[in-house]
Amino acid sequence: MIKSMTGYAVAENSDGEITVSVDIRSYNSRYLDVVLRLPPSYMLLEDKIKGLISKRIIRGRVESKIQIKDLSDETVSIEIDRGRAKALYAALAQIKGEFDFQADISLDLLLSLGGVLKPVEALTEPERLWSLVEECIVQALDDLECMRQNEGDFIARDLAGRLDFIEDCIGRIKSDSSELLPRYQERLLERISALTRDSVELDPTRIAQEAAFLAERSDISEEIVRTESHLEQFRNIMHSSEPGGRKLNFMVQELHREINTIGSKVGNADIAHRVVEVKSELEKIREQIQNVE
Repeated sequence: MIKSMTGYAVAENSDGEITVSVDIRSYNSRYLDVVLRLPPSYMLLEDKIKGLISKRIIRGRVESKIQIKDLSDETVSIEIDRGRAKALYAALAQIKGEFDFQADISLDLLLSLGGVLKPVEALTEPERLWSLVEECIVQALDDLECMRQNEGDFIARDLAGRLDFIEDCIGRIKSDSSELLPRYQERLLERISALTRDSVELDPTRIAQEAAFLAERSDISEEIVRTESHLEQFRNIMHSSEPGGRKLNFMVQELHREINTIGSKVGNADIAHRVVEVKSELEKIREQIQNVE
């Protein structure tokens, strides 16, 4: 199964008093990297959220912004900063004494300096909150996976077409390589004739032996077999239920290696041209699978 690493999804869930919204994006990355933006008072949910995401996504950078609005009564509370209140009162009393002010130090004056009273977000029942958050994240991940799968289907179609083209080229290379022996004999005769200007009588048996030696050095049957096997494995990985981005990248490297060997062994213009075409397609495949999970 081919699945893209890029995608985007949003989701919202509410029970009337608590509203959870999730914005999730995923990008290319060699490994799984989960980045959360969560209200400070809800950071205790971080590990659970990351665990939920990591069960669904194997590879890629995942950025998720989670907002929680809690309008239930138990979440509204005020905290008194007693240390700041005492420090402010002492400072005001010192100013009053030094400058002989007659005015009283009132509560209104103290509170107007700020920082004495601070609103505090108290968490709702943990199970109730997590149920809403989990449901919202699962919905967002479902939508994200759908988008990644749709893009993955497009990539899979593109890869399948390129693999068909490569298989066709390999078939032609295989066919052309089977005719190398008579070509080497012909080429060898032409070179010797050019050097001797037909003044030396040639031994057909020796010519056949030398041509066979050249053909053996240029034998690419093993490389052809391995290339065909790699192409079959590539397709099997594509159709597997497991994420195969890393495996596909490895298979492209192996295909490159075999094609380079074929190109270095065979000095035939037609085969060399097909080798260049295959290498061009492999490079396009390599670029595509950088976005495969």
